[in-house]
Amino acid sequence: MRLNGRRQSSNIDDRRGQRSGFSAKAGGLGIGGLIIAGIITWLMGGNPLDVLNSGVSSSLGGTTTEEYVPTQQEEELAQFSKQILASTEDVWTEEFNKMGLTYEPPTLVLFNGAVQSGCGNATASTGPFYCSADECLYIDLSFFSQMRSNLGSDGDFAYAYVIAHEVGHHVQHLLGTLDNAHSKMSRMSQSDANKESVRIELQADFLAGVWGHHENRMFNSLEEGDLEEAINTASVIGDDYLQKKAQGYVVPDAFNHGRSDQRMRWLKKGLQTGDISLGDTFSPAYSSL
Repeated sequence: MRLNGRRQSSNIDDRRGQRSGFSAKAGGLGIGGLIIAGIITWLMGGNPLDVLNSGVSSSLGGTTTEEYVPTQQEEELAQFSKQILASTEDVWTEEFNKMGLTYEPPTLVLFNGAVQSGCGNATASTGPFYCSADECLYIDLSFFSQMRSNLGSDGDFAYAYVIAHEVGHHVQHLLGTLDNAHSKMSRMSQSDANKESVRIELQADFLAGVWGHHENRMFNSLEEGDLEEAINTASVIGDDYLQKKAQGYVVPDAFNHGRSDQRMRWLKKGLQTGDISLGDTFSPAYSSL
């Protein structure tokens, strides 16, 4: 991506170096294993705190601050993330204006190790997540290196896709879609709730594509190979791919993010059309998604 000279968002809460008072120990998994499991959990949807709740016992104390000096690579990723967030602000402000609405951007929280969010406490092993309770995106930047080493997904547009997907959830929240879907899920069986979750996540993929379409239209930023990076990422984060990778077989009733082909299809649709009105994943029959 061509980002030289692009502005960085000021909607940043940099908590790197802050410690949230966690004392954690792994139950059945080493910390390295938790990171891998956390990546898979995040990419497969649901509650991003599942790994924390099931694999780590923690006690919360006060927040402390220590001197923190990021590596050059991490600081470059932080600047990149701020530029991508700024781009989503520009794109979604314009798209909301077209609908006669006002876009209120989320805050990106950068942390390392552990963090307190409006949705609960989390560690780096949970991966990036969006919390509608405080309208914040949470990212430990080490996730990107884990994403590369554990899933073979790499490249700046692949990383941008991760951020844009979470911003997509914020867009859903502002439009009422996310809250309505979560309300429905609370009254459903687990199997039906998983299907509703798939609809949520496929729409977030579509919205990430819509952002990519208008990002390129506005800034001519995409370079050769960028689209392939995002599409490849979508292909390796499908429920079927990840379940096969993690356990050697698939359980369709447990899908909650969508198959690889579905995720690629909805991302491509957003990238090709840039038309938010074409992203209804809730009305079609589940089998046609």
